[in-house]
Amino acid sequence: MIKVEVTKKDITILGHAMYDDYGKDIVCAAVSSTIITSVESIAAINVNAIDVIEEENKLQIIINMHDDITNKLIKTMISLLSELEKKYPKNIKII
Repeated sequence: MIKVEVTKKDITILGHAMYDDYGKDIVCAAVSSTIITSVESIAAINVNAIDVIEEENKLQIIINMHDDITNKLIKTMISLLSELEKKYPKNIKII
């Protein structure tokens, strides 16, 4: 299961969806696409707004600035992940 832990200071994504085999998992692909698009969008607008730390089975997004655009993009990302959680509750959990 993918666990998304959200605080005001950071967002941590842990694990694997286990919907299907690695490379065939549509839930992992959707989560990855959503997060990568959001992170790249924020960085394109303000490279200093967030920091990203990647480890094996873990991604941490540290929020350095809570400006209007960063907040809206993060809120949209969480909203999209919440929609995935509704459709795949056994594969993604937002805390």
